[in-house]
Amino acid sequence: MSGRGEPGGPADRAARAALTWLAEPGDRAVWTLVQQSGAPDALERLLSGDIPGTRLRAAISARLRSGDPRRLAEIALRRADRLGARLVVPADDEWPTRVDELATLELDTGGRVNQDTRPPLCFWVRGGPPLGETLERSVAIVGARAATAYGTHVTGEMAYSLARQGWTVVSGGAFGIDAAAHRGALAGDGLTSAVLACGVDRPYPAGNSALFEQIAEQGLLVSEWPIGAEPFRHRFLIRNRVIAAATAGTVVVEAAARSGAAQTMSRVLALGRPAMVVPGPVTSAMSVGCHEILRTHPYARVVTCATDVLEEVGRIGEYLADPPRGPERRHDSLDEESALILESVPARGSATPEELAAGARLSLRTVLGRLSLLEMAGLVVRTGDGFALSPGRRPARHSDE
Repeated sequence: MSGRGEPGGPADRAARAALTWLAEPGDRAVWTLVQQSGAPDALERLLSGDIPGTRLRAAISARLRSGDPRRLAEIALRRADRLGARLVVPADDEWPTRVDELATLELDTGGRVNQDTRPPLCFWVRGGPPLGETLERSVAIVGARAATAYGTHVTGEMAYSLARQGWTVVSGGAFGIDAAAHRGALAGDGLTSAVLACGVDRPYPAGNSALFEQIAEQGLLVSEWPIGAEPFRHRFLIRNRVIAAATAGTVVVEAAARSGAAQTMSRVLALGRPAMVVPGPVTSAMSVGCHEILRTHPYARVVTCATDVLEEVGRIGEYLADPPRGPERRHDSLDEESALILESVPARGSATPEELAAGARLSLRTVLGRLSLLEMAGLVVRTGDGFALSPGRRPARHSDE
């Protein structure tokens, strides 16, 4: 086919850029055409009116009334060059191959956004690090825009620690949990990437402009939409599939009952990726979505810190942590009989071996033998008429102390 063009070549890149303007990312009909005949031929077919499906035909016809996709793609590529941004296509070495798994993603819920979940045709990228390498060891942290102080604190600490361990923190650049994730990673001198639902030249929300500039300097701004694209509401839901697919796992910190973060997690679970949830107060509306995920999805895991996250996303045995436990006490390692005798020693005063044997319900011979060991361990001292606790040592009388 003469119009197909070499993958990754000028014709292929221009056609993919035009297609991102002509149709919304993830459209399964458009993606299938590109897979079958290449981006240039797929674009030519759509422009000639040979469009599969009534819905797509109507959408493209309406789009064509507002401009020529080839010319607009050329303008977008020139503007990207002036901005220092670049177009990354599947033939490039820096293509993040994990997103290709979206080709098999099938969701059992209705709606276009749940049906058009195919891989991106290209990415517009602003920032220096290679896209694929940056996302190879990456974790997404997402959550509510109206985050609580609890949520932003947990997020910042988690993102900071992940960044210090060499992991890229990925989020969507929004207020609340997203912004806290980006800032935590930047504070840890690590990489962070914001996956946007608009052009990389006009990140949204505008209130995070300074943060986006810092991300572009130290990490990456990434979008499927061309330069100048506006942040329409439905694009955030389309974008979420990329956050789920491009990363090694996703953490939801806070989420309302119905939220974009919960929608992202549905894609994570469908892809079989580590799905992690930070629990919150049961009285908080911002944790309702988190608790619902944990209640209804058996494969979702509770995480409370970066160490928990790394155990889920790291290679087997790469991050092993000891289970949390209280402070070590000298009498924790005692055998059962010694512990019983130590429990029988009065908190004040002393007791004879016979009294200790009666209190511990053990033979006198056993008590005498164990008392020698307790004395050597520094837990009891010998007195004139028996044994007493060592000065300053009062063993816990209850298992919960």
